[in-house]
Amino acid sequence: MTISPSIMTTYGRIDIAFTHGEGSFLVAEDGKKYLDYASGIAVNAFGHCHPKLVEALQDQASKLWHTSNLYRILEQETVAEKLVANSCADRVFFCNSGAEATEGAVKVARRYAWANGEKERTEIICATGAFHGRTLAMLAANDRPLFREGFGPSAQGFTHVEWGDIESLKQVIGKHVAAILVEPVQGEGGARKAPEGYLKLLNDIAKENGSLLISDEVQIGMGRSGTLFAYQKEDIEPDIIALAKGLGGGFPVGAVMAKAEVGDAMVPGTHGSTFGGNPLAMRSANAVLELLLENDFFE
Repeated sequence: MTISPSIMTTYGRIDIAFTHGEGSFLVAEDGKKYLDYASGIAVNAFGHCHPKLVEALQDQASKLWHTSNLYRILEQETVAEKLVANSCADRVFFCNSGAEATEGAVKVARRYAWANGEKERTEIICATGAFHGRTLAMLAANDRPLFREGFGPSAQGFTHVEWGDIESLKQVIGKHVAAILVEPVQGEGGARKAPEGYLKLLNDIAKENGSLLISDEVQIGMGRSGTLFAYQKEDIEPDIIALAKGLGGGFPVGAVMAKAEVGDAMVPGTHGSTFGGNPLAMRSANAVLELLLENDFFE
């Protein structure tokens, strides 16, 4: 069977189509059963068709799918409160994907500097090997030229330093830097965990410079490190956290989390999302969080 020519060729797809899944297994259209090691690229936190997620989505689907963020969304408030109660953040903005979350985090960092009268603070420091998504701005935050080729001028305001090398960071830090953006464990960079003490040093240097620290937990967050957030294994509290993938357990949802004084720089009109945080996404995210936060789950 050949892949439909109606599909744009942005993926090097394997010619296998799955019809259903259960737990850690997928079943292809020819009936062959596969053990799913990929988990939708760190998305299916509780496998396929977990009964708690199925029940939550079926229940919500019969009530209300979507309104808009012009109104209160009670399910959104429930998830936000759970995230805040179990992190160092105080405010949450919901979006649809990891790239939206990282780009949103950059917007929050720059807006916070602007709101504090430091309009020259626009630069975001990233690391070599970084991957933060595929929007035009996040292509500039990434470190591989392959991702950027053919898409015109790169977005301005991103500087790369050597991963794990504090001295290279010290050479470029300054009052023009709004934030340091870092993955506690690099995903596309080769599943590289931050060297011991590296994140703490980044946090200290950022604070000394008046900059913010953004923890990109899109891929490593939601329990994949053994704690709800990977930063919690370090003696730090990032100012902003980008979250997605496992948060919805397979349903598209992302989040930008921030400390109160940072998040409050985002006043009405400064950012938004049509679909972000709709009732279906929030019921799925809430079910995931309830499972993750059950007593002794991480242990």
